[in-house]
Amino acid sequence: MANFTRRAIKETFLKLLNQRPLNQITVKDIVEDCGINRNSFYYHFDGLPALVDEIVQEQVQALIQNHPTISSVEECFDAVVELVMENRRAVYHIYNSLNRDLFERYLMDACQYIVSTYLQTEFAGSALSPEDLRTLIRFHKCECFGSVIDWLNGGMKDDIAAYFRRVCALQKGWMELLGR
Repeated sequence: MANFTRRAIKETFLKLLNQRPLNQITVKDIVEDCGINRNSFYYHFDGLPALVDEIVQEQVQALIQNHPTISSVEECFDAVVELVMENRRAVYHIYNSLNRDLFERYLMDACQYIVSTYLQTEFAGSALSPEDLRTLIRFHKCECFGSVIDWLNGGMKDDIAAYFRRVCALQKGWMELLGR
């Protein structure tokens, strides 16, 4: 029963967060929609920040489990976009709340995992030094993170997946030009 209630609280919160900003959601809203009492909510969560933290952390863990391997830069970006687009409005509302730092920390963790998973596989057995690999991971992690943050700051209006595909195409062309 406890897991059912905990899950119901999270689902209700996400539903409400997809409808309105975080600062317009109260514990009262959640318990009324969920059909539980306040004590039940506080039995499972210390408050809304703890609920937000757990949901964001679970989403990042699900992303990691769903992508044990990454075979291309495009797949790296697609995985991050998938994380954000699954609950687009909820993500936007969390990002534009006092919990922005929490979201950014988990987004950075997701970008780190995705990029390092891809690049470690891509350069396995190559002559690339560990230091250069760390440099590439850091660069692409920040590129991915910064692009998502820029997109969020712009109101999520552009097609971020198309943007990432175009960046990848341009990078491939750029690398070919450098190789000539």
